[in-house]
Amino acid sequence: MKALISSCLLGRNIKYSGGNNLTPNLVEILKKYNVELVEVCPEAFGGLSIPREPAEIINGKVLNRVGKDVSLEFEEGAKKTLNLAIKNKVDFAILKERSPSCGSNYIYDGSFSGKIIPGKGWSAKKLFENNIKIFSEEELKEIEEFIKKFNCGN
Repeated sequence: MKALISSCLLGRNIKYSGGNNLTPNLVEILKKYNVELVEVCPEAFGGLSIPREPAEIINGKVLNRVGKDVSLEFEEGAKKTLNLAIKNKVDFAILKERSPSCGSNYIYDGSFSGKIIPGKGWSAKKLFENNIKIFSEEELKEIEEFIKKFNCGN
C-alpha cells in the first residue's frame, strides 16, 4: 500500500514558516501497517522558498500576505504533485488540513485572520478531481479504517 503524504506531517521543516507539522500518531499508524510513503510539498514543488510568506486562496487566486499572486506556483506544484501520485500509483493521500495547497476539507478564508471555511487547497482539488482518495492528518480513525479495509481486500 502506498500513500502520498505532505512532507511537513513527517517532521520535514518545509512549511511556510520553515517549521513542520509532525503528527506522531499518524506516523505510528503508517508504520504499523507498513504503508510506503511518497512525500510531497506542492508549494516547494512550485518553486516557492522556505520560509515564505503565508498564502491564502482569495477569489480563485492564491495571494500571499503581502498581496503577491502566487497562483502559478501553486498550479505548478499541484501538477507536479498529481504527476508524482500517478507515477507512483498511490492508493490514497494524506495532506495538511487548512493549507492553501493541501487542505482537503477546510482552508483559510483569505483574510489572513485565521478564519476557516470549507474548501480544498489547490493540490488537494487536483488530486480529488483525478479520483485520488484524500485524508487530512486530522482523520486518523478514518485513515486507519481505510488501510485495514484496503489490506483485507488485497
